Amino acid sequence: MSNKVEVQTRNIRLTEKIEEYVNKKAGNLDHYLPAIDEARVELAHHKAARDANDRNVAQITVRGKGFTLRTEERADEALAAFDFALDNMQRQIERYKGKHYHGRGDGRTAAEAAEPIIDDETGELSPLVARRKKFMLYPMNEEEAIVQMRNLGHDNFFIFYNAETSKVNVLYRRRNGSYGLIEPELG
Repeated sequence: MSNKVEVQTRNIRLTEKIEEYVNKKAGNLDHYLPAIDEARVELAHHKAARDANDRNVAQITVRGKGFTLRTEERADEALAAFDFALDNMQRQIERYKGKHYHGRGDGRTAAEAAEPIIDDETGELSPLVARRKKFMLYPMNEEEAIVQMRNLGHDNFFIFYNAETSKVNVLYRRRNGSYGLIEPELG
């Protein structure tokens, strides 16, 4: 990867200090994954964000042959959002390398390879799946699912059986208040 990182801004003045900081930090991503061909950083300020901590957004996208990794983080300051996004990108790179470079050839399943989680209160090992929940899926359309999601007080997501497509769907609330719909497909 070239040491130069493409930096774009929206509603933020790109100063020499910010550009130098971003280039220095993001330019080192190829130390974690040498196959990175290009890196792009976008810094934006959203005045209309509900929470002051969500006003500054940093997106980092890295591309290489056969892969694209992207992360987005929000904070009260642009460089803080960038630092959070950079940390997240480093974790994504490590996860990518684990899947594609280390070969998964040790014979262990993902559950066996996972680190044990210790409960802070009891000091005992917690199971990987800490809670299981069953519920009935009733056929409904997207509008009925939105009404049910609101009535039940589910702020983040709602799973339902879509009567129009005869499939299980996930309805979720987006940051801007609109809704998104996930329609799973078997691979």
